[in-house]
Amino acid sequence: MGVELASNDLLIYEAEDGYLSDSEAFASVIHVLDGVRMAPVLVAQSDRDQYDYLLSIVDPGKRMGPDEEALLATVLKALSGAVSKIDIMYHGSLLSNIFGLCLWNYGVDARNALLELITTLAAVPDKFLDACLHMLVVNFLPPRRLRESISQSRWLTRKKEIHNELRMALHYITVIIPLAPMKLRNVIDKRMPRYTDPKDVIVLFVECMLGLENDEVGEFLGSTLLAKVVDLLADLDVNITWEDILQEEHNKGIFEMELEDWDDDMDNVAKAGIKLPMENGVLKGNAFADKLDGLMVIVCEHLKLRAESGHLLNVFETLSEIFRIAVLKLHKSKFAQFLMFYACSLDPDICGLKFAVLLTDIFVSKHEDPDSRMKAVSYLASYLARAKFISSSLVASILKRLVDWCFEYCQYQDSQEKKINPQAHRVFYSGCQAVMYILCFRMRAILDASHLRQLLFHMPLVSILCHPNLDPLKVCLPSIVQEFLRQAKAGRLFKISIPYLDDNSLESEFSKAFGGIERLDMFFPFDPYLLKDSDRFMRPNFEFWSMVKTTYSNCNSEGEDEFDDLDAPDFPENNTHDDLDLDNRDELEFSMNKMSITPNPNFQHPVITNFDHPSRMPARIRPSVSPPW
Repeated sequence: MGVELASNDLLIYEAEDGYLSDSEAFASVIHVLDGVRMAPVLVAQSDRDQYDYLLSIVDPGKRMGPDEEALLATVLKALSGAVSKIDIMYHGSLLSNIFGLCLWNYGVDARNALLELITTLAAVPDKFLDACLHMLVVNFLPPRRLRESISQSRWLTRKKEIHNELRMALHYITVIIPLAPMKLRNVIDKRMPRYTDPKDVIVLFVECMLGLENDEVGEFLGSTLLAKVVDLLADLDVNITWEDILQEEHNKGIFEMELEDWDDDMDNVAKAGIKLPMENGVLKGNAFADKLDGLMVIVCEHLKLRAESGHLLNVFETLSEIFRIAVLKLHKSKFAQFLMFYACSLDPDICGLKFAVLLTDIFVSKHEDPDSRMKAVSYLASYLARAKFISSSLVASILKRLVDWCFEYCQYQDSQEKKINPQAHRVFYSGCQAVMYILCFRMRAILDASHLRQLLFHMPLVSILCHPNLDPLKVCLPSIVQEFLRQAKAGRLFKISIPYLDDNSLESEFSKAFGGIERLDMFFPFDPYLLKDSDRFMRPNFEFWSMVKTTYSNCNSEGEDEFDDLDAPDFPENNTHDDLDLDNRDELEFSMNKMSITPNPNFQHPVITNFDHPSRMPARIRPSVSPPW
């Protein structure tokens, strides 16, 4: 490689034809560096001038044409061979210029020459490693003037090229320098975008950073990269308030139907003048939702790539640990948990099973605090209800574990205790509600499989639901209880009507009590997903309520005996409640469309449901303020 010279170029050895070879460039650079390698007062003016000219070639603020860029590439390659002559004491200005160069401003030759110089400098013992890593991480992002046009095809191509080149350079450095991964972790931590940064900054930085996980660099860094991304997702998530989602004064319709219905009913929506809560693919007017949506797209694409390369399981193990430490404790999380949902959908047999077992283990563990156990079983119920990719066999298996735990809990209760105490038995009630919630979605599928039907019939549901002292039917959310009872009757799960106290409210004082300040009785973390761009990753595997085939779906005057042949267990006759006549539709004012609730601040008025129309599930749940404990 060489470069044609201008008349005023720095050179000691100039070719006769005015063309500078690589060896001549190297000799010239060595001469210039040696010329200023002394106290400033001792440097000859000619040497100072040539050094200044070298600085002008390696000028990060200079806009360059093709000839100037070619000269820059030649000089950078020469500097790579002369790193032993570079001294931070005498060549500080040159180093500052080198580390200030932006890869995005140059073509492939200049970029390659610059990265070669940076990796060579990084290998110099105890001198330039920190600065080199910082320079590479800074270049994850293009200059501000380019960010607006980064979506154009030519810049998308360059973005992929530069990100790949950066990752290759970092890979090389971490392989040859043992301390590099630890220092790189610190640099990334300092340069990691915050939730207040612009969307393009967040998305571009994370996209390049996650690419490191696909390389051996990811093995060196362990779970650091993914953990930082999840932390950023959580920060964005908690800054989207429920008021941003529940704009009930203007967007009431979205909470009367699930999101998949909007696509089918857009004409009717337009005619009705209903204003959608989303515009331009994100929650309307919410910058945090816009950023979160873009970030979820990047992370889901990364998970998909890892699955295609056969490395999903390793990523899933890391993600599971991060979920348990960070997301599970975060009650206000609305979207970040869907990373687990999507990861499980990529490998239902292994990852899908592992996640269900993890949540179940947390719930039944005596070593976990009650709050974590209640949240875990809320996640479990919502997950098993909504995940299309989870088999009925797995659902039935998990249900058996939950029911067995609830049954064992009942055996240890004081038979003399007559007053219901929701707070004292809150973990038990959360387990009972989870069982009923799962069965609202999955009962028909389980009953349709003979081996699973027998398993369900042999579960001690009767003893649990009719426990004289605990009485979960009174304590759990009435909306869930009534839908469960309706399906249980239609499916002949019990041979007689299940007793239940008539209640038309959306919730009860008992459910408020066991839910606590966080209202975990109303926590359904995998309710319909509201970020439109990243929704494409969730929707194909998500079970909307309108898709659910209930036990009463096709019931009519001729078909109501569909489950008559089922060998259902008897329900105890001696009870203290009035029987609920499930044939009286006027008394069943809450169907499944009130099960997954985002309640209004005022819960005192009844909500009427017409059973002649398909039930619809509202989109979200509004949690209360997190408790101080």
